Order: sequence, then structure tokens, then C-alpha cells
Amino acid sequence: MNLHAVSPFFTWLAATPVSQTIQSVTWIIPAVQTVHILCVAAVMVSVLLVNLRLLGVAPRDMTIDATLRRFLPAVWWPLPILLATGATLIVAEPERALENPVFVLKMSLLLAGTLLTFGCGWVVRHRPGFWDRDVRRRGLAQLLATASLLIWAAIVFAGRWIAYVQVT
Repeated sequence: MNLHAVSPFFTWLAATPVSQTIQSVTWIIPAVQTVHILCVAAVMVSVLLVNLRLLGVAPRDMTIDATLRRFLPAVWWPLPILLATGATLIVAEPERALENPVFVLKMSLLLAGTLLTFGCGWVVRHRPGFWDRDVRRRGLAQLLATASLLIWAAIVFAGRWIAYVQVT
């Protein structure tokens, strides 16, 4: 992706009053980052619980359907907050974030993780008992859970890695 072509936009965005305010008011960035991290934690705990159940590691006192119905909402409600806080952080330093290849990686992984999680939830809503009825589907569930855990862990890793990659 050639981001140098949009570099004037990044420069303009960084010079806007909103960006300047975010950059100059000392408490905004830490507050926004705190909310962002708390939402990441909510998503990660929910994803972990769902995937541990799909792997068959979590207690089986609840069906897979019941587990997904219980914990997937805690994946979806933080996402708009993550979008808002992430956008705020980008507006504060657009070149640092948007020109960073790790940011692009994180957004790609986020898309993959969101689609995978949505797909598992879609199956529960439209094909109740799909994961619980057939032993052959357990292998598929375990494969999807493993992929999901790896993707979501990579999202968190990439999110932290962004701060350590210097864009020239």
C-alpha cells in the first residue's frame, strides 16, 4: 500500500484543532488508551471463554450454543467503543499509526478475527445444536477455536507492536 500518496492528508489531519487538542491535553491519550485496553480485555476474555468451550477444555455444564449466546455479546458491544477510541488515537497521531505496517497487519487480523467470531455466532443462531450434535464437527470446532485464539492473540501483539515500529 502506497501511503505516501495520502501523506498530505495525514499532515492535514494532525494539524486539525481536534488532533491538536488531543495532543495537547495531557489526560486525553491516557484516558482513551485505558478505555481501549479495558475493551480489549473484555473482548479477549469472551473470545477465550468461547474458544476454550469449542476446544472442549472449558467445563461442559453448558452447551456450546449456550456458551456462545452468553459470551459473544461481550465481544460485540466493545467493538464500537474500540473503533471510537482507536479513531481518537489515530487522529492524535495519524502518520504514526496509519503509515505503520503493523497497524495494517492489526486491522487485517481484526477483520479476520471478527469475521471468524461472527461466523461461529451465525451458526449458533441459524443452526442450533450444530456444534453439539455431531462428533465429527468437534474437529472443525477445535480447528476454528485454535485459529481464533491465534488471531486474537496476534491482534493484541500487533496492537502493542505498533508503538515499537518507527515509521520513516
